[in-house]
Amino acid sequence: MELTINHTLRTFDILPETLEALLTIEIPQKRKGIAVALNNRIIPQPFWAGTFLNDKDSILIITATQGG
Repeated sequence: MELTINHTLRTFDILPETLEALLTIEIPQKRKGIAVALNNRIIPQPFWAGTFLNDKDSILIITATQGG
């Protein structure tokens, strides 16, 4: 199974079922300051657990950082 995450093709033996499951794998310690798009559509945080992933989906994860 393949997902494109931040423009990088990733292969999974078992595809994470939901967007929330994927984020737990990709950024386990971070929950605030994150924006996520699935196939070019922004998915609000309350919908991550109910957003199911499919083979060949494209996910963009943007995290806020401090700095100036």
